[in-house]
Amino acid sequence: MDKARISRRTAIVWTGALLLAGCGPDNQYVAPPPPKVVVALPVQKSVTRYLEATGNTAAVNSTDLVARVPGFVQQVNYQDGALVKKGTLLFTIEPESYRVKLDQAKAAEVSTEANLKQTKAAFDRQDALLGQQTTTKAQYDTALAARDSAQSNADQARANTRLAQINYDYTQVSAPFDGIVTSRQVSVGQYVGGTSTPTVLASIIQHDPIYVNFNISEQDVLKIREQVMRRGLTQDDLKKVPVEIGLQTETGYPHAGTLDYAAPSVSQSTGTLVVRAILQNPTRVLLPGYFVRVRVPLGEPKNALLVPDVALGSDQGGRYVLVVNKDNVVEQRKIEIGPVDGSMRVIESGLAADDKVIVSGLLHAIPGQKVEPQLRAEPADRR
Repeated sequence: MDKARISRRTAIVWTGALLLAGCGPDNQYVAPPPPKVVVALPVQKSVTRYLEATGNTAAVNSTDLVARVPGFVQQVNYQDGALVKKGTLLFTIEPESYRVKLDQAKAAEVSTEANLKQTKAAFDRQDALLGQQTTTKAQYDTALAARDSAQSNADQARANTRLAQINYDYTQVSAPFDGIVTSRQVSVGQYVGGTSTPTVLASIIQHDPIYVNFNISEQDVLKIREQVMRRGLTQDDLKKVPVEIGLQTETGYPHAGTLDYAAPSVSQSTGTLVVRAILQNPTRVLLPGYFVRVRVPLGEPKNALLVPDVALGSDQGGRYVLVVNKDNVVEQRKIEIGPVDGSMRVIESGLAADDKVIVSGLLHAIPGQKVEPQLRAEPADRR
């Protein structure tokens, strides 16, 4: 055996001896310290419960402007997409022929009025003479028939004048309400109104105020009706209930309105009730057809317990939070949750005001094991 191999064996022997010497009877396994977690007490505050839903905006008024008399378009009196007031002239359909017909009707009315006046005078004379027995009954009857015929002709002439006036007015197509007019569907010089189907000239849509339609479930309907009966509210009172609206890109519910209508029955096919709110929309931020978030307050604010929404977990059994008991052992608490308030979640049941809820370090908190809790002085959100 060479010297190099002897030296290696000697080194191995000395190394083993040193290791054996280090393993004395006083050396034992030491468990790692409990993981640190941050806990917080539930926030106690007054919270308004809300009924939350999704809905769609709809125009209060929206209609097609059609040609009600035939003729050629003489003028288009607005810019496409313009905001107009009620009564603003939008289209002019050649009025001259209708003005002539109106003048003819007025002239005929004057003629029949004159004839009526004459026949009335003749009848009055015959009536007086008959009383004096100086005329015959036949002459009296003739005068009476002439007067009645003249009266009928005068009534017909007045009706013709009114009809001619209506047709003449129809040559001026005006805005029926305040709104935005769409792009025109006809051109100047185009013949319109000459078919059985009305010619659409344009459409006008009212944006202020605006409706929001949404559905609520049958269970929510029962809750609301119970509160209505308990508070003794009338139908007029319901129209004063505030409704808050938020767009999908907005934070919170910045648009406010009131309830306007509720369907008289629940749909059997969907099990929901159709409800409508109305909102003032002077800046036209809300356009018809938007998908919006809706919430309606349910009663007066009530005291509640809230915890940070991030502290909640879920499993097949439902929602839960992790709490630390008096022995610093983690426990899993089943809870019933309520609405969100900022970054906090209302806890309806399952939690006490003095429970220490784990709000940070959840990955290290295992039910049944000890932790080192650190109490957070202030909750994340006390709004």
